[in-house]
Amino acid sequence: MKPARLRDFVEDADGCLYAVSNYDNADRIGCILRYVPDPAGERVDPAGRRYTKYDFEDAFAWIAEHKPAYLDTVHRVPCSDVVRVYKPEEEIDALMARDERVRRLAGLFNLPSGSFGCTGSLLCGLENAASDIDMVVYGDAWFSAQQQLARLVGQGKLDGMSEEMWRKVYDKRVPEISFAAFILHEERKWNRGEFEGTYFDLLYTRSYDNLDAVTAAGRGEVLGRTRTEALVTDASLAFDSPAVYSVEHDEISRVLSFTHTYSGQALAGETIEAKGVRERHGDETWLVVGTTREAKGEYILSKTLMEQ
Repeated sequence: MKPARLRDFVEDADGCLYAVSNYDNADRIGCILRYVPDPAGERVDPAGRRYTKYDFEDAFAWIAEHKPAYLDTVHRVPCSDVVRVYKPEEEIDALMARDERVRRLAGLFNLPSGSFGCTGSLLCGLENAASDIDMVVYGDAWFSAQQQLARLVGQGKLDGMSEEMWRKVYDKRVPEISFAAFILHEERKWNRGEFEGTYFDLLYTRSYDNLDAVTAAGRGEVLGRTRTEALVTDASLAFDSPAVYSVEHDEISRVLSFTHTYSGQALAGETIEAKGVRERHGDETWLVVGTTREAKGEYILSKTLMEQ
């Protein structure tokens, strides 16, 4: 059985559905509660079961009340409690068969079978008319999808992001940077777009042969908040979750972002300005951005890009 990995969903014995948010899932799967069975729920799956969707804060409150043993920095569901794992790459054919919109969007990309899928409500069959399309692409195929998206927009086969959609994304994320700086960084990422009026993401997840690319680590010893500048030496996992930037710096060896806002924010060879919390992890010191849900007072900027 393939291990649970980032952007899979798992279902527990009570029918609750969780979005997998970690790679270190050997004994207890790190995830966030998303859907709870509820006869009065507004979401309905293909079998007619009703669910209520839970946002981040409400999900933690529900878990604290109903399943406190799962509480951690994320929700930790014991593997013995899991009755089903939903994998985007395994469900994509069935999804495209029932959702023509997804089939048409996926058909614009030339990606190997098994290298992509959809996560979120679409994966669980709980989408509604307002649902975004959260496309997942694995490993090196993600970088191919990124290049293809740029080409498709350039050829007019896909619309570029409208000003209205950019503003909507910015307002939703409430970043600590200006709208102009946000757009400057976002427009070169090619990890999101619009299709037939629907917003979609291209979400990176590691391939199965690369799940241990970064050693799993919980919270380290907190050393305090700081703002720093550093040269990025490796950004190969900059679109992962967390985004990881290896840096050249007297004290800090890595900058990590736990908020999607600052994934792909800088390229190798660029100088970044980052503000967050310093943590000690073994012999290393990391700067962590996104220590709260909205990352108040925390950010990453590419100084190189800003100065161009």
